[in-house]
Amino acid sequence: MLTVLLVIHVLVTIALIAIVLVQKSEGGALGIGGSGGSGGGMGGFMTGREQANLLTRTTAVLAALFMGLSLAIAIITNNSSEGDSILDSVETPAQTAPAPVMPVEPQAPAAPSAPVAE
Repeated sequence: MLTVLLVIHVLVTIALIAIVLVQKSEGGALGIGGSGGSGGGMGGFMTGREQANLLTRTTAVLAALFMGLSLAIAIITNNSSEGDSILDSVETPAQTAPAPVMPVEPQAPAAPSAPVAE
């Protein structure tokens, strides 16, 4: 299910990028779909206003799909995970029991040993 949503999400993203680039730019920046030679854009198929309305509506629909798919993917991945944090897998010093420490009592210095005669 997640793979299908991811593929649809990528396709919607590519379509959204293409639609935004095709729109006529008001500032003269990256608009590829500026008005053609005669009449309106798209080779005279639509007037400039009809083309702008269609592209604006298409952008709004694709943006809504993009947001909806993003939320659906986030919800599905959140519900499918075990809820473990990556920090839970690392043992912290507070979780490990320290090895018992045996107290070492100081020993008195041994008396020098004298050579034993046989």
